Amino acid sequence: MSDDHTHVQEFFTPRAADWDSRFPDDAPAYAAAVTELGLREGDRVLDAGCGTGRALPPLRDAVGPSGVVVGADLTPAMLEAAVRAGRDRAGRLLLADVTALPLRSGSLDAVFAAGLVAHLPDPSRNLRELARVVRPGGALALFHPIGRAALAARQGRSVTPDDLRAEPNLRPLLAGSGWRMTSYADEDARFLALAVLEG
Repeated sequence: MSDDHTHVQEFFTPRAADWDSRFPDDAPAYAAAVTELGLREGDRVLDAGCGTGRALPPLRDAVGPSGVVVGADLTPAMLEAAVRAGRDRAGRLLLADVTALPLRSGSLDAVFAAGLVAHLPDPSRNLRELARVVRPGGALALFHPIGRAALAARQGRSVTPDDLRAEPNLRPLLAGSGWRMTSYADEDARFLALAVLEG
């Protein structure tokens, strides 16, 4: 296991049991972001870095019973918390590294990724891996239930110009990975960047 993987697991494992209780009011923001992703009945969607699976129920609602919902995460404790919360009923949980997904190329219609970008060891290469598993014209949502400035304040730091999620940094990063950004919102209440996979 790489140092990056070990670091991610060391960060999230002790936080998994009480993760949802630390952020009890996020459900509406997740549901709204999923709505903006524009999924349709029968679509196939991945929640990349799904954690405790908070996006899985709205993703299931969006794609309906004929759709496919997969939640992939690197940390077993987060997936166990998702099962305890009953979110495994909304989608299939997969213990997997989103930087090397065990999924066929072009097999998905969309990827939803909450809080993922900051944890990617090689964002350009890793966003290309997400592009690999999505069909041309498919969608990507990079989401966080609070904006960059609010998150930085919560963590006791300031937002810096080199922040990966700043629009001048994120737009070319996505473009270099095969994605075209279609919308960008960075507000106190949420961060949401939407992109489509170029054909």
